[in-house]
Amino acid sequence: MAAAPPARARADYDYLIKLLLIGDSGVGKSCLLLRFSDGSFTTSFITTIGIDFKIRTIELDGKRIKLQIWDTAGQERFRTITTAYYRGAMGILLVYDVTDESSFNNIRNWIRNIEQHASDNVNKVLIGNKADMDESKRAVSTAQGQALADEYGIKFFETSAKTNLNVEQVFFSIARDIKQRLAETDSKPEDQTIKINKTGQGSEDPESQKSACCGS
Repeated sequence: MAAAPPARARADYDYLIKLLLIGDSGVGKSCLLLRFSDGSFTTSFITTIGIDFKIRTIELDGKRIKLQIWDTAGQERFRTITTAYYRGAMGILLVYDVTDESSFNNIRNWIRNIEQHASDNVNKVLIGNKADMDESKRAVSTAQGQALADEYGIKFFETSAKTNLNVEQVFFSIARDIKQRLAETDSKPEDQTIKINKTGQGSEDPESQKSACCGS
């Protein structure tokens, strides 16, 4: 007689983790997501309009982790849309293109956005994508990327969606860090109530926001 399925079979995961891909347009966020979620790579990817997400369930330390990975458009005109998605993010992957210095310099702006709109304890990782490109096309050295990550106290990886370099490692690394944080803070629900501004625009005084916190 077949054994009864374990009780956990009723849920297909132990942890649900929401991740956000952030960075300038054209740095390869959508390609990284596609490579990780579907195991494929395409060079002709339509510029993301607004927000898209994919789901992949992975196993970490005997636990099933369901990753819900949101892909944001990098264009300036979409930033007001994407700020709403910072709030629920548990981990943020900051992506730049190693052949595009301006995308690297803009990481500081993206981090300011995160500090303004995301929860204080959100996990972050810095990614220099397109590391497969010829060295002659490289505009940002590995040492520069590492130095910026060190400055903010976050992990750093160079990746290639094309060759699959470090793609799995990046997502597994941040998922492991978040799982560890969730396990440690399970008994501290008060951490979840940080920053509930409706739009995050202009209102610097938290007192003025209190009456609107429960509105939708």
